Amino acid sequence: MRTLTLRGGARVAVVAAQWYDAFGVVTRGRVQLELRDGEPGPVLGRDSGFWLHGTGVRALRNPGRRTATVRILTPTPDQWRNDMNSSIEPGIVADPAPARTGHTHRFRGLAVTGLIATLAAMVATTLAAALARAVGVDFEIPDGGETIPLPGFAVVTGFFSVVGIVIAVALLRWSARPAQRFVWTAASLTALSLVPPLLSGADTATAAALLGLHLVPAAVMIPTLARSLRTRID
Repeated sequence: MRTLTLRGGARVAVVAAQWYDAFGVVTRGRVQLELRDGEPGPVLGRDSGFWLHGTGVRALRNPGRRTATVRILTPTPDQWRNDMNSSIEPGIVADPAPARTGHTHRFRGLAVTGLIATLAAMVATTLAAALARAVGVDFEIPDGGETIPLPGFAVVTGFFSVVGIVIAVALLRWSARPAQRFVWTAASLTALSLVPPLLSGADTATAAALLGLHLVPAAVMIPTLARSLRTRID
């Protein structure tokens, strides 16, 4: 029995001869399997077991920042007969209950954090809009001659904040680097959202206020969700 230690972001190649009879158990952190074509494979959480002989997996990597460890067992033939079903074909196995439970807790925690941040972003944006209106910004859009009501800022902020939560959950599920990709994606979408106020034809005060009101929820949501993603990938 031996222990394989993978520091954050580390990668170790799988040597077929060393894994012929070996069975691995993730005892700390998370380990991602790298497939034979170099594409990222499944991510195994703590207490997940696997063996690699005959699977074509070419490397193990740590997708998180904290150190991950894998306990590697090489049973004797008698142990194989006594402890395992010898008719099982070589492959990757994992204890589904801990994996499902861990995933559920991570997704639920991220969603709750995101919803709390959404409420905070809605309140902050509405207060900022009310303050801008108090100092003379009319929020009138020339196309249609309508004035944006204060509740409208809360509704739009809430909608796009929820979209951000959905993106964060998807990246946590399918990306090896969800925090970094979320920041890049959210920052890009925020930058794109600054274009409509500039093209709206509104007066300078309204356009400037709308630009600022786009940045307020971004300043709340992006750091909060990114921090939550970093915590839950480790």
